[in-house]
Amino acid sequence: SLTIAREWENGTMEQLLSTPVRPAELALGKLAAYFLVGLVDMAICILVGIFLFGVPLRGSLTLLIVSSLIFLFGSLCTGILISAATRSQLVAYQLGTLVSFLPGFLLSGFIYSISGMPRIIQVISLFVPARYFINISKGVFLKGIGLDVLWPDLLLLTGYCAMMFFFAARKLRQKVV
Repeated sequence: SLTIAREWENGTMEQLLSTPVRPAELALGKLAAYFLVGLVDMAICILVGIFLFGVPLRGSLTLLIVSSLIFLFGSLCTGILISAATRSQLVAYQLGTLVSFLPGFLLSGFIYSISGMPRIIQVISLFVPARYFINISKGVFLKGIGLDVLWPDLLLLTGYCAMMFFFAARKLRQKVV
């Protein structure tokens, strides 16, 4: 979430906006390096989980990788949206933590069981994309569940991803004008 805010603070965003690059291309260009880092992190996490910690991969590795890529892209687009909406790295960092990290950590079912949460918090957790990714990860890794059961979660993740990319590109377009 810091990448575009840093450009504004350094005074280089005006130069970037004067190029013939469209907003969607700018967003994809800013995402590319972080997406590659995320791919490496994902591969390390999967390999460490399987070989170091002995977590059995009972389901489809392909489904796990595809869902991870979709979630990663959507999360990065959320960061670009936050970065485009702010002109300060500090504000972008704080908003990024508030919007993605805290809800993703606390309301996804990663640490605390969603079924044990109060009803209102369970409803709020329906709007946390990490919840659906955690469901897919647990289903694929531990239960061997396939796409026939996990398709609603994958569909919601894909919708989240498309929505975040659309809004990020739109926000960048507003910055051009």
